[in-house]
Amino acid sequence: MRFPLTALTTAAVLMLAGCGLGDAETPANSPAASASGGVTGKVSLQTWSLKPKFTDYVQGVIDSFEKKYPGVEVEWLDQPGEGYADKVLSQAASGTLPDVTNLPPDFALPLARQGMLADIGRSDTAALADYVEGGLAAYRFAGLDGVYGYPWYLNTDVNYWNAELMKKHGLDPAKPPANLDELIEQARTLRDKSGGKVYLMSRKPELGDLTNAGVKVMSDDGKSFTFNTPEAVAVLDRYREAFKEGLMPKDVLTDDYAGNAKLFTEGKVAWTTAGGNFISSLAVDNPSMAPKVVSSKAFGTPPLYVQGVSVSARSKNPAAATALARWVTSPDNQAAFAHLTAIFPSTKASAGDPFFSKSDGTNGGDAKVTAFASLPEAKMLQPVEVGEAISKVVKQQFSLAISGGATSKEALDTAVAKADELLQQ
Repeated sequence: MRFPLTALTTAAVLMLAGCGLGDAETPANSPAASASGGVTGKVSLQTWSLKPKFTDYVQGVIDSFEKKYPGVEVEWLDQPGEGYADKVLSQAASGTLPDVTNLPPDFALPLARQGMLADIGRSDTAALADYVEGGLAAYRFAGLDGVYGYPWYLNTDVNYWNAELMKKHGLDPAKPPANLDELIEQARTLRDKSGGKVYLMSRKPELGDLTNAGVKVMSDDGKSFTFNTPEAVAVLDRYREAFKEGLMPKDVLTDDYAGNAKLFTEGKVAWTTAGGNFISSLAVDNPSMAPKVVSSKAFGTPPLYVQGVSVSARSKNPAAATALARWVTSPDNQAAFAHLTAIFPSTKASAGDPFFSKSDGTNGGDAKVTAFASLPEAKMLQPVEVGEAISKVVKQQFSLAISGGATSKEALDTAVAKADELLQQ
């Protein structure tokens, strides 16, 4: 399943303005698409690379919707994974955006700014009570009023620990670190006991780590970044000290770095973060290790990864489109989807589903429950405005600070300045 973490490219967003939509009404000034009226007529649904693996599931959802509303005919469009963002923007620019479209928050942002998505906070107010707050918040964008998507399915991260390595090198896997201070302390113990052959820490900080440290990453209007604060300096300083002390692999700052999940799977580090079903994939990649892994809640506020569906503000059949979006994301349909693949539902009504809320007694079952229990408090820790180019700048400057090539304040100031330049392009 797809959980994009980078916003659309500047060039792609400019496609909207270049096709005569640059003067589109802002969402605050445009009328909300009315969701009232009879649910009849034709309506289109676009998904992202769900055929053929989930054809039976999606077709079943459509069939049951058409049965519930006999006067409705649903046209299902499924686009390939490659080039989906460009496809959506092309549809938007040509006025052919489907009535209901699968849009993760970063894809929805430029369309919402152009007034092309319905604000469900106005067109379907009742919906706001049905979904977990983090899922709805993902479709609230800086500088805009409203909610521009229905959360469809979610995921989050938990901490995974190699219990065997921890026990071997003086740590208690039943008492894993619960914050950065404890992580550094236990990393030092493991380094000393293993003679520097095994690491606990194996990744550099990201913007989400700053958010968890109380740093405001972006201004309320979404027009500038604000993460060059004393609190952010303190976070980078802690990581620089840990790196200098040898608590992380030397190549963690290079482009050749394999990544902490890969090193964890290879048994070279004792900690990684991953989704709630990571142990299932680990059982395939390293069967002997999978039984030795224990999990714990993510540090601070858990990260939230969101997929959703949005309704076109220009739909000719808003009542049917709204009903379809609600149907696709209903508790029963979301739960059925989550039983088929490694995702979690976004509805509050799913909280008591034992499939997610009760462990089967295995370490994988425990991790899934930990992840699911985290969802009500999980949030998107990085603004959707942080696209690939901005992310690259931030990573470069963070690496420079941690390596000692610049002070943390210098690196953060440079990162903010360059990110602001890219944001304004």
